[in-house]
Amino acid sequence: MRHFSASHLFQIRMSPLISGVMRLLARWPLPLLHAIGAPLGWLVYAVSGSYRRRFRANAVQAGVPWREARPAVAAAGRLMTELPPLWMPGASAPILARTRWQGDELIEQALQAGRGIVFLTPHLGCFEITAQAYAHRFGARSPMTVLYRPARKPWLRDLVEGARRREHLDAAPATLAGVRQMLRALRRGEALGLLPDQVPPEGLGAWAPFFGKPAYTMTLAARLVHQTGATVLLAWGERLPRGAGFVVHVGALTDALPDAQADADGSQSAAVINRAMESLILQCPGQYLWGYHRYKAPRALPAGER
Repeated sequence: MRHFSASHLFQIRMSPLISGVMRLLARWPLPLLHAIGAPLGWLVYAVSGSYRRRFRANAVQAGVPWREARPAVAAAGRLMTELPPLWMPGASAPILARTRWQGDELIEQALQAGRGIVFLTPHLGCFEITAQAYAHRFGARSPMTVLYRPARKPWLRDLVEGARRREHLDAAPATLAGVRQMLRALRRGEALGLLPDQVPPEGLGAWAPFFGKPAYTMTLAARLVHQTGATVLLAWGERLPRGAGFVVHVGALTDALPDAQADADGSQSAAVINRAMESLILQCPGQYLWGYHRYKAPRALPAGER
């Protein structure tokens, strides 16, 4: 007979409750969700001293003055409140209809090359919209797979996985099996979406400068490119004022990745990618997640994820 702890029972009860709330909020218009999100962002900033200190320290490290970083406080709240329509099946159609593109000719060129595409997207603006917008417009020609870290809570894991798996859009866990899944996708000429400014588990990254300070950075992107010859593109989703929608910006990687043999530990490639992420972030510092713990030590990789 299976025994459940109080925390297990709480999670079972929370799952339908959270899903119900998400479905309700998914029907609200984006301008209203963003209007609610802005004060929510400031509330979190006010009550969490550690978040506030990290936010300011990261902005200072990047050389971004407070007047330019300050809007990112409200933007972090908008990021949270825009998730319901983006995560609930079928609810993102009105948002995708109000999403514009800049630089999409680079995607057309990469698709014609047929070697697959690796999209690199920082924690800037609405990074959820980039994958969905690609799948909506280009997915019938070349599906996309996004890398994700499975949530520890079962109810949240199911919610997140369901949100990132839809027509022409799949998700790969940050495990060895997930890496194999992404390699197969690239070899079919498909697209991948990665967040390279996310701290990977120990053993899956290299230390490289990020705004002048060592940060543990994923080496997976470069390894995938070296093994497949895929095209690397930069992408981020700009959040327009007053809930008017989004603009997906696409750009090329200006500095070439070093040769795999000359970069055995991946640190040189990580430095190239970090510089690319810095350039995107400085285009719109008011929408970057400055509160993200970018400089933390990597967690140990569990045996089951190797």
